[in-house]
Amino acid sequence: MVASKVQNMMQKFLNSLVEEGKERGLQLAVYLDGKLVVDAWAGVADPASGRRVDGETLFPVFSVGKGLTATIMHRLVERGLVTYDTPVAQVWPEFAARGKGGITVRHVLAHMSGLQNLPVGIKPEDLNDWRRMCAIMADQTPVSPPGAEIVYHAMTFSWLVGETACRVAGKTFEQLVEEELRQPLGTKNIYHGIPGEVEGRVAVLDEVFEPGQTPAVDDTKPQPIPGWLWPLHEWMNRPEVRRACVPASTGIMTARALARHYAALTPGGVDGVELLPPQRVRLATELQLQTTVPAPGAPASARFALGYGLGGEGNLELGTRPTAFGHGGYGGAIGFADPQYRLAVGLTKNFFSKNGATVNIMQRLRKALEIPA
Repeated sequence: MVASKVQNMMQKFLNSLVEEGKERGLQLAVYLDGKLVVDAWAGVADPASGRRVDGETLFPVFSVGKGLTATIMHRLVERGLVTYDTPVAQVWPEFAARGKGGITVRHVLAHMSGLQNLPVGIKPEDLNDWRRMCAIMADQTPVSPPGAEIVYHAMTFSWLVGETACRVAGKTFEQLVEEELRQPLGTKNIYHGIPGEVEGRVAVLDEVFEPGQTPAVDDTKPQPIPGWLWPLHEWMNRPEVRRACVPASTGIMTARALARHYAALTPGGVDGVELLPPQRVRLATELQLQTTVPAPGAPASARFALGYGLGGEGNLELGTRPTAFGHGGYGGAIGFADPQYRLAVGLTKNFFSKNGATVNIMQRLRKALEIPA
């Protein structure tokens, strides 16, 4: 189908979602065969001021950032600086405390380290402090042997993977984002902690809970997400959180940049840029174990590779092909690649509800592109 026709179809669909109240503000960017075929947006970024969404609006995307963090690690592995089976403690000696010497890079990428929980007593200022959180993670005791099970590392993935990458490269995480993602992709619009000057471009999040469905706050035991963070949309609307580097949770980006990242992971890449060669992508997207405890809102059968979720039967977002890979985020944002069709998608949004249209958007997009689900 002609790209302009697909662009028009998807633009009209996004407009209708906003008009019907199913979405408030959103962006959709799609690459096919290395070409940007959809670059659409609709709605309001900030209802209080009336600021409209445009192509440069930045959206908080929560766990979508895990996929980009994983890509950084895979690039370091591809260069031979580390392997998937290198013990984390080999590059981060303090991490060996409390029986963690056998945890490998593979384990932290695939949510198999047994370190999914944050301890009781974590405070907001702790989460915003990279060095503090790395010290806390180095002092934790796993709740299960490494490799025994996958239990989604909702927030701890930030430091387990992020600090390991920093130790391997001898750089800060911000430097890694700049050198491994923004520079090769030719975009500035990928952040894990925004600079103050772009605050005015960030979309304001809102959420509607069904009666009785407001998350309960329980901070009496270790858990993947501290109870006091809920509701998550309010947490991510705070300026100090947007400036914090928590790669599993505080990613802020445009749909264009997100889709471009995944386009550069498809065969042939985008504009001559391949973030990883096809053989590395195949290794990075091999199925590990099935999850035993899913992400909030994710199916219990979620399939994980090394830092990416995988498509498969019944997956209405990534699609049914097991070679499709990417990562979604709380509230419905998602980025993924479908290498078989050289398809790459980025979707960002700011209104969270049970009526969110992420699945409908993906279904409409595949129909428009004549790509099987």
